[in-house]
Amino acid sequence: MNIAEMLLAEMDREMKTTRRLVERVPDDKLDFKPHEKSNPLGWLANHVVSLVRFPKVIAEGDGIDVMKFPRQPEVKTTPDLLALLESNVAQAREAIATVPDERMHDTWTLRMGDHVIFSEPRFMVFRSFFMNHHIHHRAQLAVYLRLNNVPLPGMYGPSADEPL
Repeated sequence: MNIAEMLLAEMDREMKTTRRLVERVPDDKLDFKPHEKSNPLGWLANHVVSLVRFPKVIAEGDGIDVMKFPRQPEVKTTPDLLALLESNVAQAREAIATVPDERMHDTWTLRMGDHVIFSEPRFMVFRSFFMNHHIHHRAQLAVYLRLNNVPLPGMYGPSADEPL
């Protein structure tokens, strides 16, 4: 199994979990914020879905400047979130599958203007900047949903709402 195949196996498992969570986002609670410094639920759900664009960017170049990275338009309904997620997952899978092992070790750099945030091997960027970052925000989304009494799916085993 090459590196891309391992990344895709993990991504497929995590995206299945993400779909199960995103499908529960209540359209009537998109303005909910658990704290004054928090982003609203709608923003967070869009961020979780939009993060799935990054594998294409990681696969195709040697880095990005986040100041120049185009934002996806914010969607306002759960069906639209799910459609965008599906589209982003398909593009991400296709992009990851094209990266041969030797390119997985090339350095990839994230910049904010002239400031370098990090430079790491491409496969580590898939794991940290994409996958870990995505899972982190998905967990935040689960907390927002719990605070709104939305039943949560099991993610790495049963949940209080979906026992085995």
